[in-house]
Amino acid sequence: MDVIVPLTDNRDFRRLYTRGKSMVSPALVTYVRKNRGEGVRVGITTSKKVGNAVKRSRCRRVIRAAFRSLYPRVAPGYDFVFVARGRTPFLKSTQICRVMAAHLREAGALR
Repeated sequence: MDVIVPLTDNRDFRRLYTRGKSMVSPALVTYVRKNRGEGVRVGITTSKKVGNAVKRSRCRRVIRAAFRSLYPRVAPGYDFVFVARGRTPFLKSTQICRVMAAHLREAGALR
């Protein structure tokens, strides 16, 4: 099984924000772009608008858990950035997973 590689470089995030396809919902914003490799790279951002450090950490954990459950169905060769929104800290990972699946299906990144 391949590993989920984290996106860490600021330029990678900026590239996805400017050139990636975006899907928006009240719970999550998803940016998707094909990459040249065959791995899956994922970045998660949570701004201070979401809440204090505890809420932001919870958002990251919930988004990570949701993506982990969808990962076997994700097609290789994509970069993703998930942006938490104001409603995210109050949702469970299963609810985020449904939203994320709809976004990835719309982007054509699910098998």
